[in-house]
Amino acid sequence: MDRPYRNVVVLRDADLGIVTMNRPERRNALSEAHMLELTAALSKLGAREDVRAVVIAAAGPVFCAGHDFADMVERGLDSMRELLAVCADLMRTIRELPLPVVAQVQGVATAAGCQLVATCDLAVAADGATFATPGGRGAWFCTTPMVAVSRSIGHKRALEMLYTGDPIDAKKALDWGLVNRVVPAEALAEESTRLARAASRGSRVSKAIGKRAYYDTIDLGIEAAYAHASEVMAASSMAPEAREAMRRFLQKKGSGVIS
Repeated sequence: MDRPYRNVVVLRDADLGIVTMNRPERRNALSEAHMLELTAALSKLGAREDVRAVVIAAAGPVFCAGHDFADMVERGLDSMRELLAVCADLMRTIRELPLPVVAQVQGVATAAGCQLVATCDLAVAADGATFATPGGRGAWFCTTPMVAVSRSIGHKRALEMLYTGDPIDAKKALDWGLVNRVVPAEALAEESTRLARAASRGSRVSKAIGKRAYYDTIDLGIEAAYAHASEVMAASSMAPEAREAMRRFLQKKGSGVIS
């Protein structure tokens, strides 16, 4: 694929899109320009019918050191609001992308970098990776990272990370549900693409509907969640490919009963 970007590299691996943050000299910190390019690259991949999943990776030893303070320190209030709106738009883009998004994490994922991992649908970490929301140790609380982190690991664990600012290792991140896999560093890329391909099996349209419904229902009460999920499932059952899948299953099993 062409590369119209300065801060990211976009490649194709068959039906996968690989978006690599490419600011290793800045520990892949999220400047405004970097976030805008990430959002644009992800949006373009999401619009392609021949892409079934996306992996977000990083060049160098660090996944992402959070926001780039060099792009923040001189900003006034309105400008800071605009920057954080760009960040929120990036996170919403990941959540709304109609295909699975996998974070491929090595080294450190801190503050907005940890937010990025928590926002991705799935995550694979190298066994030496660490994760932190360090604002609690200083004078600027990690308020925006906590939105995604809390939804990923629950409020008690999130508040421990947020209050203490202490990093957690990859094993604890796995135990807490922040990542799905922990592998040796040399197996990181292979396992990330393997998980992305496993997550993208089946109908692309059905997967997009399911992802949207998952995020639409996850914060609802149980009755509202079932009402919404039931309507989505009923409507999507009318799709020709859904009907065909049911017929294939019946032909294979000889009945509608799973033994």
